[in-house]
Amino acid sequence: MSLPHAILTALLEKPSSGLELTRRFDRSIGYFWPSTHQQIYRELGKLEQAGHIRVLPSPQPARGQKKEYEVLPAGRDELTAWVAVSEDPRPVRDPLLLRMRAAAVVGAPGLAGELRRHLALHERQLREYLDIEERDFPPERTADEDTLRHLVLRGGIDLETFWTGWLTRAIGDLDGLGTEDDPAV
Repeated sequence: MSLPHAILTALLEKPSSGLELTRRFDRSIGYFWPSTHQQIYRELGKLEQAGHIRVLPSPQPARGQKKEYEVLPAGRDELTAWVAVSEDPRPVRDPLLLRMRAAAVVGAPGLAGELRRHLALHERQLREYLDIEERDFPPERTADEDTLRHLVLRGGIDLETFWTGWLTRAIGDLDGLGTEDDPAV
C-alpha cells in the first residue's frame, strides 16, 4: 500500500508529469521504495480515479502533451491519515542471507566471491549516499522538512554502513574457513 503514498508525497513536494516523477523516484524515493516506471504510471491512474490527484489544466490542449499531476485535498487527507498509522517493523527478507543459510547445508563454493560482489555494491551505494548528504544537507539547512529528509538519508547511510561492515567480517570469516576450495563447508 505504500507506493501510492510515496507518489502522493512526491507530488506534494512538487507537481510533476509521470516522466518527471519516475526520474525523481530514480534519484530519491526509489532508494528506499523502489518501483518500476510501469508501476508508477499504473498507480497514477488509480490515484486519479480515486480522486486523490488530478491532471493540471493545460493552457493549450495538444495531442501527446505530457500530463502534470497535483494532489487534491482528498489525497493530502489520505497521506496524512497514513502517516499517523502505527506500523510494526518488517523482518529482514534478504536472499543473500537465505543462500548463506542454505550453503551451511549444501556447501558454499563461490560464496565468498558473491559476498565480495555485494560488498562492492554496498560500498558504491554508501559513497553515493554520502555524496548526496554532502551536496544536499549542508549544516545551515535546518528547516523541519530538511531535518526529516536528512534523517531518511541517514537511515540509508547507516544501513549501508551496517552491510559493508557485516560483509567485510563475513568475508574474513569465510576466508578463514577455506570455503572456496571445500564444497562441504
